[in-house]
Amino acid sequence: MLSARVHRPSDLLRLLLGIVGIALVLALANFAHGTTQGLENDIGKGAGQAPELLINFAGLASSIAVLIVPVAFAVERLIKRDGLRIADGVLAAVLAHGVSLATDLWVAEAAPESIRDALTQPLDNGAYTTPVHSYLAPVIAYMTAVGMSRRPRWRVAMWCVLLLDAFAVLVGRYTTPFSIVTTVLIGWTVAFGTLYTVGSPNVRPTGQHLLAGLRRVGFKPVSALRAEDISSHPEHPEHADRGRRYIVTLEDGPPIDVTVVDREQQAQGFFYRVWRRLSLRGINQRRSLQSLRQALEQEALLAYAAIAAGANAPKLIATSELGPDAVMLVYEHIGGRALDALTDREITDGLMHSAWRQVAALQSRRIAHRRLVGDALLVDRSGKIFLTDLRGGEIAAGDLVLRMDIAQLLTTFGLRVGAERAVAAAVAVLGPDLVADSLPLLQPIALSRTTRATLRQLARERAKREREAVLEASRHAKDLKADAAQAAARAAAQAGGPQAQTAVGASADPAGSRKAQRAERNAEKRALEEAMEEAREEDLLSQIRRQVLLIRPTAPVEPARLERISPRILISWIAGAFAAYFLLSQLTHVKLDKVIGEAQWGWVTAALLFSALTYIAAALSLLGFVPEKVSFLRTVLAQIAGNFVKLVAPAAVGGVALNTRFLQRSGIRPGLAVASVGASQLFGLGAHVLLLLTFGYLTGTERTPSLSPSRTVIAGLLTAAVLVLVVTAIPTLRKFVVTRVRSLFAGVVPRMLDILQRPQKLVTGIGGMLMLTVANVMCLDASIRAFGGSDEISYASIAVVFLAGNALGSAAPTPGGVGAVEATLTLGLTAAGLGSDMALSSVLLFRLMTFWLPVLPGWLAFTHLTRKGAV
Repeated sequence: MLSARVHRPSDLLRLLLGIVGIALVLALANFAHGTTQGLENDIGKGAGQAPELLINFAGLASSIAVLIVPVAFAVERLIKRDGLRIADGVLAAVLAHGVSLATDLWVAEAAPESIRDALTQPLDNGAYTTPVHSYLAPVIAYMTAVGMSRRPRWRVAMWCVLLLDAFAVLVGRYTTPFSIVTTVLIGWTVAFGTLYTVGSPNVRPTGQHLLAGLRRVGFKPVSALRAEDISSHPEHPEHADRGRRYIVTLEDGPPIDVTVVDREQQAQGFFYRVWRRLSLRGINQRRSLQSLRQALEQEALLAYAAIAAGANAPKLIATSELGPDAVMLVYEHIGGRALDALTDREITDGLMHSAWRQVAALQSRRIAHRRLVGDALLVDRSGKIFLTDLRGGEIAAGDLVLRMDIAQLLTTFGLRVGAERAVAAAVAVLGPDLVADSLPLLQPIALSRTTRATLRQLARERAKREREAVLEASRHAKDLKADAAQAAARAAAQAGGPQAQTAVGASADPAGSRKAQRAERNAEKRALEEAMEEAREEDLLSQIRRQVLLIRPTAPVEPARLERISPRILISWIAGAFAAYFLLSQLTHVKLDKVIGEAQWGWVTAALLFSALTYIAAALSLLGFVPEKVSFLRTVLAQIAGNFVKLVAPAAVGGVALNTRFLQRSGIRPGLAVASVGASQLFGLGAHVLLLLTFGYLTGTERTPSLSPSRTVIAGLLTAAVLVLVVTAIPTLRKFVVTRVRSLFAGVVPRMLDILQRPQKLVTGIGGMLMLTVANVMCLDASIRAFGGSDEISYASIAVVFLAGNALGSAAPTPGGVGAVEATLTLGLTAAGLGSDMALSSVLLFRLMTFWLPVLPGWLAFTHLTRKGAV
C-alpha cells in the first residue's frame, strides 16, 4: 500500500527560493528607489501611447480568462476523479489571499516609503493601487498547487492568462512591475508551502499501470510481485533499493525484473546530495536535480557499459515511461541473494575474488560504481557475483573516484569477514599497488552513508566495551582493597596481645600509613591503566591500513583532503557573519577618534598587564593536574599559542586539543594527557559555576541590607532543578547522562588519585583557576575604568558579566567565541547600568587585550613550539 500523500523536498526547495525571491524584490525596491521610479515612468509613457480599445479589450479578456481557465481545469480533474488536487488548489488559493491581504496591510502601515512607492501607483481620485493583487495571487497559487504546469496544454493556457492579465493592469496604470513580480512570487511560494505542508497526492504508478506499461513494450505479463514482499523466500531477501523492484511472471519465457522509479523516489536524498556536492572536493557527484528521462538514460548507459566492460551486471532489455511521473527499467531475472543476506560463513574467499574481478573489469574501462555496499552485490545460485544498482555510477571516472570504489569494497568486506581476509582478497585480484593507492581514500567521508552509519555504531559499541572494562577493573580493585582490609582486621583481632600492640604501633606511625595508602593508590592506578590498555580496540579502518602496510610498507597513508566545507565550518561562517553584523551595527554609533582620545592610557596599560597575567594563571591551572614534571616556561608558551589556535577553532575545542598535544609531546602518555586535561576542565567547570552563582548572589544583594537572594538567582536555581528532574524522569536521557558521566570519571578519577597524593599540586591547580578568573575580571574592570566607568558598576557585576560571557564564548561555534562574547559582554554591562557606548568601547578594549593582540605572540609561540617538537 502506498501512502496517499508524500512530502517532496523539491517543494520545500521551491518554497525557500520563493521566500528568497520576495526578500530580494523588496530589498531592490527599498535600496534602488531611483531605478524603480524610472522603470515605472518608462512603462507609463509607453502605456499612454497604447490605443484605448486595446487596453479595454485586454482588461476584459484577462478578467474572463482568469476565472474560466481555473474552473475548466477543475472540471477536467473532477471528471477524472482527481478531486484531491482541486482541494489542494483551493486551500492554497485561500492562504494566498490571506497572505496578500496581510502584505497589503504591512505596506500601508509599516513598510518603508520606498517600498510603498515601488508597489503602489497613485490613482486619479487620490487613492493608491493595492500593493499585491488579492485576486491574482490566489489564482497563481491555485494553478501551481493543482499541477497545471506539468501538463503542456494547460501550461500554455496558464501562461497566456498570466501574461494577458499582467499586460492589462500595467498598461491600464493599475499596478507597478514590482507589484506584479511580488504577486507572482507570493502565489508561487504559498502554493509550494501548502504542498509541502499537507503533502502532494501520491502519483506513483500502481501494479495495473506497471502491467499496462509492460504490454506496451511487447511483454505478456501474468502477475507482478514486489521483491520486498517476498523476503520470506530465501532467494529473494529484503534489501534497500532506490527504486521499487518487481518480479514479473510472463505467459511465455522466464520471469523478468522490473525497477520503477518515480519522482518521489528520485527526490529522496536530494538535500544530502546537494550537501555532498558542496562539501566534497574533486568528486563529481551526479546532478542533484535530474529529470526522469535523464535518470533513465544514465542507468541504461551504465548497464550497457558495465556489460561491455566484461563485468557481471543484469542485462537491460527494455525501458519505458509510465506516464509523466515514473519510468521503468526491465532486466533479465537473476535469482539470487544480496551480500547482506549471506551469513559470514557463506562469504568465502572465492566469492570475494569474484566481486573484485567485477570491480577490476569496471575499472579497466574507467567506470565507477560509487555504491559498492552489501545490497548492491547480488550472488546468484552458482555463486557468481553480479553488480546491481548502477544508477549512481560514473562513466570516464577519475582516479580519485576509482580509488574510492576500492576503499568502499574493502570496508564492505571488512565489516563482514575482518580486515585481514578483505585485504588479502583485494590484493590477490588487484595487486598490492592498486590497493595501497586507495589508502588515502580510506576515511569515513569517502564511504557510503550506510557504511558510515555502521562504523559509527561499531565505534559506540567499542567505546561502551572499553568503559565497561575500566569500570569493572575499578570495581575489582575496590573489592580487593576491601577484602584485604577485612582480612587484616580479622587477623589483628584473632592474634591479640603483642600482635595487636604491634598493629596499633604501626597505625600510630603516620609516615608508614601514608606510604601504605600511596602504594595502594599506585596499585589501583596501574590496574586501571592496564585495564584501559587491554580494553582498547582498533577500529576497522585502522586494521585495514595496518594489513595493507604489512604487504606494502611504503604505501601512502596520509588521508586525502576531500572535505571542502564541514558543518562546523559552515556554522562558524554563519555565526561569524551575524557577529560581524552585530559589531558593525554597534560601531556605527561609536566615534572611534573620540573614544581613543578620551581613553585613560594608564588603565589601558593595566588591562594589558592583567591580560598577560592570565597566561601564567592558565599554565598553573594546567600543571596543577599533571603529576609529572613539565617545563613551566613551555607551558606558558603553550597557553600563549592557544590564542593563535583559537582563530581556527572554537575557544574550548582549540585549547583542549592544544594542551593535550602539548602534554603528549612532553612525554606523558596519551591516555594520561587526556585525563589531565579532562580533570582540569572538570574542575574549571565546577569553579566557573560556583563563582557565577556566588557573584550572581552578591549582585542581587549588593543594594539590600540583608543577604536575600535575587530573583534571577532563584529563577536560575529553579530552572536547573527542573532540568535535573526532567533528566532523571526520562529513562533515555538518564541513561545518556549516566553513561557520559561514567566515561568521564573513568578516565579522570585515576588521574585525580595521583594528584591527591600531592596536595601542593591540587592547590596549584585550583589557585591557578581562581587567579585566571580574577585576572580576567580585573582586565575587564581596567578596560571599563579606561573610559571613566569605574563608579557605575560594581566588581560583583563585572564578575558575573565576564563569567557569563566566557561560558557562552566557550560554547559558541565561532573561533574564539567571536561575536558571542562581544554581544554577551556588551549586553551584560549595559544591563548592569553602564552606558551602551561605554560598554561597547570597554568590551572592544577587553577583547583587544585578551584575544586580538595576543594573536601575533601566539603565532610566534606556536611556531617555536612546533619547531622544537613540543606540539
